Amino acid sequence: MDSVIDKVTDVLQREGVIQVEVSARHVHLCESSLRILFGEGAALTPKRPLSQTGQYLAEERVNLIGPGGRKDRVAILGPLRGETQVELSRSDCIAMGVEAPVRQSGDTKGSGAVTIEGPKGRLAIKEGVIIAQNHIHMTPETAQALKLTDRQHVKVSVFSERPLIYSDVLIRVHESFRTRMHIDFDEANAAMVSGFTLGKIIR
Repeated sequence: MDSVIDKVTDVLQREGVIQVEVSARHVHLCESSLRILFGEGAALTPKRPLSQTGQYLAEERVNLIGPGGRKDRVAILGPLRGETQVELSRSDCIAMGVEAPVRQSGDTKGSGAVTIEGPKGRLAIKEGVIIAQNHIHMTPETAQALKLTDRQHVKVSVFSERPLIYSDVLIRVHESFRTRMHIDFDEANAAMVSGFTLGKIIR
């Protein structure tokens, strides 16, 4: 069934129709953070692959602690990165008392602070918490077919029970990507996104 869906979505992508995926709160860890939280010699254990090549949900979980509250058993996504990053929704930030800017992944300078708690230790990061800019991972082939470029911003109309147009969606092009749009839970709830959902890039 998944292969059939992939073939259909590949055809639709050439017309600017893309699959929309919802990204829940999660953490990306660097090697030093992993050691502090899980101990020397620790490694992430892949639980299941994600839609992007080489990315996976890990078995391990952490707790996030802010000035106003906490979120327990937060997912870790692998593989390890060069810097630790926490991605939350605006609702998460309000519940935890965390101030975080809307940024693209990897742009963490001057971003929010939080304490990460693991089974072996705690780590207070002074920056690294963001609300992820909604974005589209796109293959070079799809980008060329649609005449789009890396870092370009577009509008996307999401087909859902409560249709919405997202007016500032970042295009990210790389040969390792699969073409998918990512939104967070606040954005998904606003559009009542549920299950397999499509959107269309607006010219």
